[in-house]
Amino acid sequence: QVQLVESGGGLVQPGGSLRLSCAASGSALSIYSMNWYRQAPGKQRDWVATISSGGTTTYTDAVKGRFTISRDNAKNTVYLQMTSLQPEDTAVYYCHTIYRLFNYWGQGTQVTVSS
Repeated sequence: QVQLVESGGGLVQPGGSLRLSCAASGSALSIYSMNWYRQAPGKQRDWVATISSGGTTTYTDAVKGRFTISRDNAKNTVYLQMTSLQPEDTAVYYCHTIYRLFNYWGQGTQVTVSS
């Protein structure tokens, strides 16, 4: 009933920028919080950012000041604008929401930061 499809990942040099998108289908998610997580090789999946239904945002300390989460409810899409990317940001990025007490995840999009 909820499908999350991510796009926008790729290879970028340190200091560069990328914007990730996560389009939701199956159900309108405008009233629910949306999240971004990331998982680097050999590490657990970590929370990155959250945007509430009202637009309030929170971030993990590692990305504060560099990443911006936003949403376009008309498009049922959440974004993660990433700037000043560093090699330690390299990971698979996943969008996520909780809808009717169930966790939904996107398929993930690879972000690689390297020279």
